[in-house]
Amino acid sequence: MTAGEQRRRAFWQILLLAAGLLVLTVISAGSVYLVNEAREDSKWVVHTLEVENQINALLLEVRRAESALRGYLLTLGPEFQGDHEKAVAAIIPALGRVTRLTGDNPAQRDSIEKLSAAIKTRLGQFAREIDLVRQGQPAQAATLARETAAGDTTATIGSIASAMIVEEERLFRLRSANADRSQTLAASMTGIGSGLVVLLALISLWLVRRSARARDDAESRLRDANLNLEATVDERTADLREANDEIQRFAYIVSHDLRSPLVNIMGFTSELEELGKDIFRRIGGLTGVPAGGPPVDVADIPLDGPDKQMSADFSEALGFIKSSIARMDRLISAILNLTREGRREFQPKKIDTRDFVETIVSSLAHQAAEAQAEIHIEPLPNIVSDRLALEQIFSNLIDNAIKYLKSGVPGEIRIRGRTKLGYAIFEISDNGRGIDPKDHQRIFDLFRRAGTQDKPGQGIGLAHVRALVRRLGGTMSVSSELNAGSTFTITLPIAWNASNRNADT
Repeated sequence: MTAGEQRRRAFWQILLLAAGLLVLTVISAGSVYLVNEAREDSKWVVHTLEVENQINALLLEVRRAESALRGYLLTLGPEFQGDHEKAVAAIIPALGRVTRLTGDNPAQRDSIEKLSAAIKTRLGQFAREIDLVRQGQPAQAATLARETAAGDTTATIGSIASAMIVEEERLFRLRSANADRSQTLAASMTGIGSGLVVLLALISLWLVRRSARARDDAESRLRDANLNLEATVDERTADLREANDEIQRFAYIVSHDLRSPLVNIMGFTSELEELGKDIFRRIGGLTGVPAGGPPVDVADIPLDGPDKQMSADFSEALGFIKSSIARMDRLISAILNLTREGRREFQPKKIDTRDFVETIVSSLAHQAAEAQAEIHIEPLPNIVSDRLALEQIFSNLIDNAIKYLKSGVPGEIRIRGRTKLGYAIFEISDNGRGIDPKDHQRIFDLFRRAGTQDKPGQGIGLAHVRALVRRLGGTMSVSSELNAGSTFTITLPIAWNASNRNADT
């Protein structure tokens, strides 16, 4: 699968996920809204039914009061009087409930005002008829009852109540329709949303199966590639090992063979020096030193003018030749040491790192005292590694830290360590003259040095240290600024296995 196809597939997967989330969000929000609307509409439907019930209850109490009063006027029975009083007592609370329930409707509020006035009038009539009976005038009370019945008060109450019931029935039909519509919309949205979710699920399933097939194909190709890669890696590793061995053999042979002409050069240089002394002795003999006398040092031969300059030039040239020969001898020795070290197989051993470093610091105590430097060893993690390689690494770095301190400034060198993810991290820091950032890589190159060349060295130490660190399965880096000291950081496996690197050397 190409990178473009992967990007397109990722885009469609993200788009599908976003669509699913959007659908679920819309369904959830719409469902909540429509459910609330349906609940509200249902509440108003119930409210309408309750208003109708309360109006009918109010009319029932008015009729009960009238019927009980008629029975009382005809029989003067106390049971009718009690029924009448109970009905009258229930009329006002019933009217209050109707008033409270219809307060949201302006039309009903107008009707309730009229109904309240008519009911108050009728209650007043009830009270006068009862008072006449209590005064012993039942005939007049009956006459008043017939007159009242012939009036419009009861009819007015009935007509107003009927109008209010008609209004509530209209509201009931409207609110029922709204409730049905809300429920229908909620059901429709749920159905449509469920269908979309099912569709998205099917598309997701198809994409997952497609991705699974593509993944299986990629894994199959990867397994085939890994088989080929392992064979290629083994072949390249063998070639690299052979080339590395060849390079080491070549370096050893070249270094060894260079020593033979170098020895000859050193011998002939000594012969040339003696020949020069003899030549200038003869020249001196011509100018006053007896030719057959005892040997005289060239410096003691009285020479004048061009002969004296020639003698000085000859001595200077011999000095350059000798120093170059000595430098070449040191370089050849260093190359031979590197090749021998490269052929040595490392032997992992458990090392008490703090005691190990303290031993190295003790061996360098004289140099540290001369440089007025203090070496502080902080807690260090123990590791399993090659002891000789570690000794060369720490010795070189601590020796460099002492060697390149700033003159006139008390030196302070710190050695500390910590562990992280199966590795031991060691830091050797100093307050010396530092290294220019542009030379951070240069100092690890073979036979190359950085900064002022006022200290003895061949430019091999740090290159050798980094090679050892790599063979031990670690890494090495430097952090430094000019006149701000340096910190060399070494990362090594806590438990190194010799098979990790010996095969590569």
